[in-house]
Amino acid sequence: MLMPKKVKHRKIRRGGEIRGVAQRGNEISFGSFGLKSLENNLVSARQIEAARRAMTRYIQRGGKIWIRIFPDKPMTKKGSETPMGKGKGAVDHFVAVVKAGTIMFEMDGVKKEIAREAMRLAAYKLNVKTKFVNKEEEV
Repeated sequence: MLMPKKVKHRKIRRGGEIRGVAQRGNEISFGSFGLKSLENNLVSARQIEAARRAMTRYIQRGGKIWIRIFPDKPMTKKGSETPMGKGKGAVDHFVAVVKAGTIMFEMDGVKKEIAREAMRLAAYKLNVKTKFVNKEEEV
């Protein structure tokens, strides 16, 4: 699973609502096809890995996949039935902050129909609404 090798602060504040649209990472840079987020949310490392596996299995190791998001935000969790107080919980998992318009995955070296189906299977694994985009239509 994806996680940072080293972090400056082990635990960070969650922050409030994720607002606005992506100012960077909103264009296809590496491949020909992409999966674009249509809403703001936190995507966990497990969801990213599940989506990657779904795409890789469908294209049967043909073509290339780029993952454009990285889970670098630690999320903490306290043990079940723990009383209030006693400080912040231990780091449980990592998430990526995804804004609307972010290209999350890119693909190249496969036909458009295969790429579309692979991205559709990957989109099922994510907790954000997505859209299939390709480089020709974007320009």
